[in-house]
Amino acid sequence: MPTNPDTVPQRTEGLRWPVEPAQGGWYTDAERQAVATVMAESGDWRTGWKSAPSCAAFEEAFAAHTGAEHAVSFNSGGTAMEMVLRHVGLAPGGEVISCAINFVGPHLAVIGQGGRLVLAEPDPLTLNLDPTDAERVLSDRTRAILITHWNGAVADLRPFLDLAAARPHPVHGPPLVIVDAARACGGRTPSGARVGGSGWGWATVFSFESKKLMTTFGQGGMVTTGDPVLAERLRWLRSYGGRAHWGTNQMMSKMQAAVGLVQLARLDEMNSARIRCAHLRTRALAGVEELTLPPTLDGGQHLYYRHNLLVPERWAGGGRHELMNILADRYGVGSIISDPVTYLGHGLIREHTRGQHCPRAERLAARLLCPVLHPRISPVDETAICDAIRQATADVARSTS
Repeated sequence: MPTNPDTVPQRTEGLRWPVEPAQGGWYTDAERQAVATVMAESGDWRTGWKSAPSCAAFEEAFAAHTGAEHAVSFNSGGTAMEMVLRHVGLAPGGEVISCAINFVGPHLAVIGQGGRLVLAEPDPLTLNLDPTDAERVLSDRTRAILITHWNGAVADLRPFLDLAAARPHPVHGPPLVIVDAARACGGRTPSGARVGGSGWGWATVFSFESKKLMTTFGQGGMVTTGDPVLAERLRWLRSYGGRAHWGTNQMMSKMQAAVGLVQLARLDEMNSARIRCAHLRTRALAGVEELTLPPTLDGGQHLYYRHNLLVPERWAGGGRHELMNILADRYGVGSIISDPVTYLGHGLIREHTRGQHCPRAERLAARLLCPVLHPRISPVDETAICDAIRQATADVARSTS
């Protein structure tokens, strides 16, 4: 197997289980029937592929599911986040606070829309944005606080909503609370409300990319909001500005919307299966003293987009790399670092945030790995994966003792 010194694990060809699932939400006969129906009706030249009615039906169902007043669909979660930030109007110097442990997408969206990205530390248990550290970096230039429900663990938004209300911008009022729910679709807040419901942030952005908890042919996105002005502007922005405004083409397709309706109806079922698998893995690994397991949160507060593990502090960096390589080389188990600190892994973010430093994030990210998890992994394979994680951890423990 070829070696790539810039990746962990270095060897990935021939893995029995890949570094991550290529698809999160899976398809059934119901999705295939929806595709067949759209193909049949759209083949008529009089009908074609006009997506507006299909997207409207999906948006209405998604708003009802989340408890939001408005839902606006997009061709991807990334473009959805960019357009939300475009509406904010980030003049030079306008700051957006976000957690340093994150996917690069929301950070690039802030930079791309002209804002100044301000990074803060993660909570040491969930690795979501720490509200205390967010308060530390909040200033009179803060326009928004961007909270990611990281790896499916739903963040408590109340401290951020209170913080925003208590520290208004001198011109624009309270900083806007924007939520990245790309990995938490269908989750619930500590109060029991659905992620994305009105009252829980100004805007919540969802992704239906291939690996996400539900997927619409590999791409797709949605924004939920209680703000009718934002919802109207987003509809302009995604469809060439209507008749009076600037816009571009970011519409979800008819086929995506049709499949999205089916996936949404099955979302709770798929998430429940994922939670069951994650809890079984947590119990199977409970006796491995070297590993810190993900928090177990009740009531759909953790959807386990990843089942993230932390190695001991003394293994940070090199020991973690060794564990990932042993898992791959000796046992055929793939794993991924999801996610590194963004300024350490992406050149543009590093340049943009020069001078910023989040030591807690760096320490935690150096201990992080996420072995592959998916509800469709068979019980036999899951047992083998857990055995491999135990054995590989013991291998590293022996080599570092």
